[in-house]
Amino acid sequence: MSTTHPVIVYSSTHCTYCGQLKKYLQDQGVPYEERNIDTNEQYENELRALGMSSVPVTVIGETTILGLNPTRIKKVLAAN
Repeated sequence: MSTTHPVIVYSSTHCTYCGQLKKYLQDQGVPYEERNIDTNEQYENELRALGMSSVPVTVIGETTILGLNPTRIKKVLAAN
């Protein structure tokens, strides 16, 4: 599975679902940029600018996906 758009994952340090999401992307061979809101205040501000207040959030191109949602992620990646 590959995408022409960068994949960004907003996460936090102790988030179980964030870990599961990152493992899913790694298992699928999808490169992503992790933006941990616990270690960088700018990333938390970006997350809030997206209208989100919880993690994980996956951004693929113009699509924002809240939570651990492999079905939707797979669908968006296939369309890109």
